[in-house]
Amino acid sequence: MTSDPIADMLTRIRNALLARKVTCDIPSSKIKVEIARILKEEGFIESFEVVEGQPYSNIAITLKYHGTRRDRQPVITNITRVSKPGRRVYRKRTDLPRVMSGIGIAIMTTPKGVMTAQQARREQVGGEVLCYVW
Repeated sequence: MTSDPIADMLTRIRNALLARKVTCDIPSSKIKVEIARILKEEGFIESFEVVEGQPYSNIAITLKYHGTRRDRQPVITNITRVSKPGRRVYRKRTDLPRVMSGIGIAIMTTPKGVMTAQQARREQVGGEVLCYVW
């Protein structure tokens, strides 16, 4: 049991990228599936699939790389947890973050669901900043 399951998810992805793995298995939850959906939509991962099993289900994430076989580099350069259980970080709709001048994304939870900061800017809602990805 981890005290911060989202940080555990991000760390598993980061470790799999450093080890040049093709897939990464993560224990499933609704918010983790939404984070994986956003990473897929934004092109940071190849795909994801929820694998039902006993006693719990997993998310199988297929990681994305670019370059030739010898020189392949991960698409995700950095993935950082922002809001933590000990220190929550909230942003108003007028103060939403921009990551690396628009190169990266900020994933947020809002009253309208989990979305990127750019989508939250369009919807004009604020919320909790979960992580930055670039």
